Amino acid sequence: MIRLSRMGARKQPQYRIVVIEKERARNGRPVEVIGTYNPRTNPARIELKRERVDYWVSKGAQLSDRVSKLVLKSAAPVPATSGSAA
Repeated sequence: MIRLSRMGARKQPQYRIVVIEKERARNGRPVEVIGTYNPRTNPARIELKRERVDYWVSKGAQLSDRVSKLVLKSAAPVPATSGSAA
């Protein structure tokens, strides 16, 4: 399962995006840390290793609801290439 693990001080949440077994506690020992999420910055900062997310999903890992939204939000748009070189 790929989900958020809370870090940071009280009332100042920061999260790690982790691969963890479904039965483990929220902040239990993860299999791998694949990113971070800081909702307190403006705009919220998302750092994500996309190739590792794709790898774990190919192995059968499921994304939590919040992580799936963050993955969509962090997807960098591919720049359009123009046909003319002016």
